[in-house]
Amino acid sequence: MGCIINIMTPFHLRATMCLAVTTCLLAGCMVGPKYHTPLAETPVSYKELTPADFQKTDGWKVAQPKDDALRGKWWEIFNDPQLNALEEKVNVSNQNIAAAAAGFFAARALVKEARSQLFPTVTTNPAITLQRPSSTLSTGTGSKSSPASTFTDYTLPFDATWQPDLFGRIRNTVRSAAYAAQASAADLENTRLTVQADVAADYFQLRGQDVLKQLLDSTVVAYQQSLDLTRALYETGIDSDEAVAQAETQLEATQAQDTALGIQRAQFEHAIAMLTGQPASTFSIPIEPLKSSPPAIPFGIPSQLLERRPDIAVAERLVAQANAQIGIAKAAYFPTIMLSATAGLESTSVATWFTWPSRFFSIGPAALETLFDAGLRRATVEQFRAQYDQTVANYRQTVLTAFQQVEDNLALLRLLSVEIQYQDTAVKSAERSLALAKDRYSLGIDPYLNVITAQTSLLSNQETAANLRIQQMTAAVGLIEALGGGWDASQLPSPVQLISGSTRGSGS
Repeated sequence: MGCIINIMTPFHLRATMCLAVTTCLLAGCMVGPKYHTPLAETPVSYKELTPADFQKTDGWKVAQPKDDALRGKWWEIFNDPQLNALEEKVNVSNQNIAAAAAGFFAARALVKEARSQLFPTVTTNPAITLQRPSSTLSTGTGSKSSPASTFTDYTLPFDATWQPDLFGRIRNTVRSAAYAAQASAADLENTRLTVQADVAADYFQLRGQDVLKQLLDSTVVAYQQSLDLTRALYETGIDSDEAVAQAETQLEATQAQDTALGIQRAQFEHAIAMLTGQPASTFSIPIEPLKSSPPAIPFGIPSQLLERRPDIAVAERLVAQANAQIGIAKAAYFPTIMLSATAGLESTSVATWFTWPSRFFSIGPAALETLFDAGLRRATVEQFRAQYDQTVANYRQTVLTAFQQVEDNLALLRLLSVEIQYQDTAVKSAERSLALAKDRYSLGIDPYLNVITAQTSLLSNQETAANLRIQQMTAAVGLIEALGGGWDASQLPSPVQLISGSTRGSGS
């Protein structure tokens, strides 16, 4: 047996070396389509807010954008310390962001799992077995075997298996997992941006409620003074009880409206507590009327939007993943090669278990090829091609939606500025009308109903002006969100970073 081993060992070495060389030559073979980012139509410029519109748009009159993108902590552009403090809590405590981060970590682990298939698997299964063969078993000559004896079998085997990635099935699997992890990273950023924008929008809504509360508080005081005057005139016989009733009705209705504002403010405060990961029962924001004005937001050029929105990055990475899936499906047309090797030590005596004569080994390749599958592989390729086309359509739809959202908010900011100018003029006119109505009422020319009408008109116009400014601030937040905040696609982790476990840096 020793001579046979001496003759076969060089053969096995030559065969193994040939197979290794062949594997190296074929390792670069990849089946499946090469990936290209799908084309998406991008306009040359935005139409709803051009440089010519800056001079008549609030926040854009003096400071025109000098940078082409927002950077980092975009909410600091509003110069509001309370908002800055709230936004800082979002990354730490918001549970939706925590869930999205956990999903990204799981996707990153799948990349490492897929990559592990590129390397051999080595296992061992040591055993000590007490054996006794049956005495009734016959030998090959037809005679019964000799009386069985009991013995102990000591084995220490090592098994190694390796599947060379000749046609790129494993590499495409790794790429697919990496693209999915990048999509998960972009989805995390999209979740973070959505929560940050919700906090900012709710914050400005809350501050707007403080403005309305201040307005109604002062209006209630004014109406109370009017009621006191009307009562005094009635008691002196100058005015009627009807005027007193009208003044009382107006005051009480306004007090009810003033009280109702507390409900909306409380709801916005509770929403901010939830978004910042804090119990609503222990969270509060001091009352302070809205003072911020919409800043000049650097919105850049439309082509940059494709790199700045995390939801577009999610859609594009899903296209890349679907493309890699086609390669995985096409690899099924080619044979699967498996290299297996077993070696170890085996003996019936512990004294000779670890000696050279106790060694054993086996090595050899195996191939598996499907000869007939009734069109299964062809159908699988067609399925993944269709899914790829679906992701391309979803990507392009996401891009179109992004441009719509940017243009919507640009139009809002531009037109609200004009509307606010008209509304401020209307407030001044209502104030003048009320002053005239009071003078005519004091002189006994007009009834008190004219004063009530003028007061109601003034309050309505003041509320409209306040609501327009709230809408203007939330539109500014909406524009920043539509532009992708301070994020861009270069912040996506690269495949190398996904494998190493690092999530910082650039490259995709």
